Amino acid sequence: MTTLMSTSLTQEHRALGAKMGPYAGFEMPLQYSSVKEEVHAVRNTIGVFDVSHMGEFFVQGPDTHAFIDSLLCNDYLSASKHKAVYSPLCREDGTVIDDLIAYKLDDERAMICVNAANIEKDRTWMVNQLANGFNGKVFDCEFQDHSDEYSLLALQGPHLDKILTQLKLTDVIEKPNFSVIETEWIGQPITIAKTGYTGETGIEIFCSHTIAVNLWRDLMALNVTPCGLVSRDVLRLEVCYPLYGNEIHDQVTPLDSALKWTVKLEAGDFVGKEALQNYKPKYRLIKLVMDKGVPRSGYEVLLNGEKVGVVTSGTMSVSLGKGIALAHIDASVSTEHDDFEILMRNRTYDAKRQKSAFVKGGA
Repeated sequence: MTTLMSTSLTQEHRALGAKMGPYAGFEMPLQYSSVKEEVHAVRNTIGVFDVSHMGEFFVQGPDTHAFIDSLLCNDYLSASKHKAVYSPLCREDGTVIDDLIAYKLDDERAMICVNAANIEKDRTWMVNQLANGFNGKVFDCEFQDHSDEYSLLALQGPHLDKILTQLKLTDVIEKPNFSVIETEWIGQPITIAKTGYTGETGIEIFCSHTIAVNLWRDLMALNVTPCGLVSRDVLRLEVCYPLYGNEIHDQVTPLDSALKWTVKLEAGDFVGKEALQNYKPKYRLIKLVMDKGVPRSGYEVLLNGEKVGVVTSGTMSVSLGKGIALAHIDASVSTEHDDFEILMRNRTYDAKRQKSAFVKGGA
């Protein structure tokens, strides 16, 4: 039996009565009060998530940014200092290893935040790429994995500035989205990124395990709502953010999963560029909303009674009170079709294609 890892806040979660469960090898809080209350807190006030299971890599040296740019299909190199860049990480054939955020900390130093389930896979890939070079280029930089040394808290919601003021972290308030700063809290170093996974205004705080516990307790004293991974998944699906293992995975490219905007073919060379230049997408990622039924990952999507795709993520939207889903359908299906069906327990339910996100977040 595999032993689950804990975060620095596991005892805090248990003390609050959180329902705990396994996720990516960790014992994580799935929910506290109710998913509905947690979603409403993030949409209307503020909530906090323990996402310390995520991985943190650091790269340092003169060629730091050139090395990272060679790994990512998005244009990382031209981003200014103290900016964060979201990007898929691709193989030579264009398929997705992971999706991540890379942070330019200064001229020769960067942090990369990766998904918890992919820490080992991503580390192995990046270390090998650094050792082997790219297109004859050998990069002068060092790679280190400090995932075990960091905790990560995500504060999300429209009352963010009020809470930051009470925490005396006002230096981040005026920063634009997708910026990153290194600062201090109670005399200890922390890194704050204006990023998140809910569609709302938010920050993510990278810090030591001790600081995370103190910060969590202060947030509870300020009546910030603790939120679990179930509400986080509902929130991200409402604003149509992809999840690795669902919308993106080892068998698809970014072009199959509505991430064409991250593939900057004109920006420079990167691993997988040639394959993506010549790739004809096999799938199209669409948004579906239902008046009846709750779609789930793996359910078949039908058009005129014939299977044309599969649900990648599905849930009951707390904000809409309707079933919502993202689905991969065959790229050959005409974009003119809006009326689909989802097969659920041997019954079909109507599903309407929607062009915009189900919920417009406040970020």
